[in-house]
Amino acid sequence: MSDVTRAAADFVVAHREQATQLGMTLAELTDSPEAFVEELAHGLEGLMDRSHLATVRRVSPDIDLRLVVRKPLVTAVQAPLRESLRETSSASAISLSQRLSQAPEPAIRAFALPALERSLGEDPERTWQQLRRLGSRAGEWSEVDGMAPLWARGILAEPFRWAELEQLVYAQRSMERRIVGATLASMVHVLPTRRRDELIGDQNLRAYALIRTLIGDAEPQVQKSLSWAVREWARIDADGTASLLREETATAIERDDGHRAWVVRDALSSQPDDLATDLRGRLVSIRRDASAPSTSIAADQARAFNPVVGDADAAVAHQGDRFTRSHA
Repeated sequence: MSDVTRAAADFVVAHREQATQLGMTLAELTDSPEAFVEELAHGLEGLMDRSHLATVRRVSPDIDLRLVVRKPLVTAVQAPLRESLRETSSASAISLSQRLSQAPEPAIRAFALPALERSLGEDPERTWQQLRRLGSRAGEWSEVDGMAPLWARGILAEPFRWAELEQLVYAQRSMERRIVGATLASMVHVLPTRRRDELIGDQNLRAYALIRTLIGDAEPQVQKSLSWAVREWARIDADGTASLLREETATAIERDDGHRAWVVRDALSSQPDDLATDLRGRLVSIRRDASAPSTSIAADQARAFNPVVGDADAAVAHQGDRFTRSHA
């Protein structure tokens, strides 16, 4: 164990009781959203590890984070809160989530998720309103990935919610497009192992259609989410993901498409050695160019729909708005 890892583990041990106590205090405030947020902000300040904050800022310099708490401590805070939320009404849970979703700090907004877990089954429509709001405010990848399992559960519970992802492939903000890949990756894990065969059929075909629509996106965080999704679906559908990767390799070669090739290469760790070696060899000369525009079907459709819009991102956003209205 390195000195850094040991110091992190010692910090968590030293602050776990404090985190649990904070969770117990919050559990008494679920019907008082303003007091809840005030207590949460103060409590999380006391659980911050300054060295961890410095590391996060170094890794993600473009994100203005002021409040960062190690995940085991967040889990300790949320444990008694989740227990309390099971005893409250879905209306109270949604009211709390509404206030939390307005917070400027991602660490505070993240506490809307336990509340929405409580309300999803009983009041899915209002819960989805809050999930969309959280998605539209997400500013960095860990915030997106934290909400993705709840998006996945909601979609699997109500299949018409696939439309939530289908419109996000056109979102202007890259973090909203990342929700697509992160949610698909999470779907494999929100069901118990014995039920994962339920994903084969309509669900996996929808998942692959979304990946095919979004692959070629120029944003690295979107690309990473798509390769992650392919790797997770390979756990339950090796043949389907292999076919998808073969097709996208052929397209990447035909178009000299570095964005697409990067996703394929990053997903190959989930594939048999012979296939991975073959596809890597075929893509060896194709490299990602950060200055190249998106080549995804979603971007192409947006440009075709509104060719007078010079900014590709604006065109993508316009197409997404059109999709939303047509499915209202």
